Amino acid sequence: MKLLPALLLLTLGFSSLAALAEIPVHRFSETPHSYYTRPPTDAFTQVLNKIKLGQLHLEAGDEKTQLRSLLKSLHISESSQLLVYSATSLQSGLILPSNPRAIYFNDEAYVGYVPGGRFEIASIDPALGPIFYLLKTSGDGRAEATRSERCMNCHAGRTSWGVPGFVAESVLATATSGASLDGFRREVTGHTIPVSERLGGWHVTGAQENAAHLGNLLAEATPDGYRKFANPPGRRFDWNRYPTTTSDLFAHLLLEHQIGFHNLVTLGTYRTRDALAAGAGFIRPEDRGALDEIAWKIVRYLLFENEAVLPAGGVQPDLSLLKDFLTQRKTSANGFSLRDPELATRLFRFRCSYMIYSLGFSGMPAEMQRRVFQGLSRALKETGAPANFDYLPNSEKRAIREILQTTGIPLGEVR
Repeated sequence: MKLLPALLLLTLGFSSLAALAEIPVHRFSETPHSYYTRPPTDAFTQVLNKIKLGQLHLEAGDEKTQLRSLLKSLHISESSQLLVYSATSLQSGLILPSNPRAIYFNDEAYVGYVPGGRFEIASIDPALGPIFYLLKTSGDGRAEATRSERCMNCHAGRTSWGVPGFVAESVLATATSGASLDGFRREVTGHTIPVSERLGGWHVTGAQENAAHLGNLLAEATPDGYRKFANPPGRRFDWNRYPTTTSDLFAHLLLEHQIGFHNLVTLGTYRTRDALAAGAGFIRPEDRGALDEIAWKIVRYLLFENEAVLPAGGVQPDLSLLKDFLTQRKTSANGFSLRDPELATRLFRFRCSYMIYSLGFSGMPAEMQRRVFQGLSRALKETGAPANFDYLPNSEKRAIREILQTTGIPLGEVR
């Protein structure tokens, strides 16, 4: 079940694993992680518990009605809808240019919907990372969910350093089957990937439908290579099968940023737990450097180092999506928020991720959180900060510090 398109190109590729290997690494299914046996506390598990107790019911009706009911139960907006027509999922046999798969998401949960198939859910557990489910429903509103081990064939691989994570693909898809003829940005996720390399096999609607990206294209093999041709949204499928008629670039950019964040934070959680297990509850001196490296990568990602420049002319978001996204604003005394968009050349006015408020981040072990907060404090110094962060003017650093401090984020003490 591959959710989504496009963590850091930076130094966050597999070349950095040499340092991470200093810590004895346990498989995600083994102790101390126990991915399959530790009771999960993610948002979808909580929904399932309410259904079992009779406190919540999915609305009876056709699959679109049930989808809307499921999204409502998880507090996911329909405006977050993204459509992908490349056959890159556990239900790939159902995904076609004539039957795209839809993705819906908020900060903590992701829902996949293929007309005629089962619902796919990935929900973030603070200790375990994403938990993957398949949900089968019936017309009367009954629901039966199972955790999917098959998803882990792709969702615990190289892209997420062997721990549970997200995969995003950008491919040239065929018109007949949605199969991939070629791929881009392999094994990398996150906001540093050039937009021109993203979105292959995905629809893009709105002002950026024909911008410089790989969306809305199909291809066929010829003796001279691949011939690309247009696949405008709605030409090959019926919009009525979906709750809304959008697959907005702003939603794509948010999704890409979030999954890169989740992958890195989950890595930090698992490697810290590995280190604590190796030291019988303490961090051994020989493991500190590897944890420091991961924490520094999280800091750099949180502060949007090397963020890809937006397409020429900027991004004009779907207004319903923007409104729904801004309802979650946490503001400082002067009204600033980490969700405030910029969208001319970059995603946000203040370059520190709103995902710092997420359950995955707050659920990281204290040994990792402390390192990240101290790193943020160093990075946001107006004088003497590491050169990595010279792209942040002092006025922006001050605004970020004020937002964090007044919204409950305890920056570490700088030495």
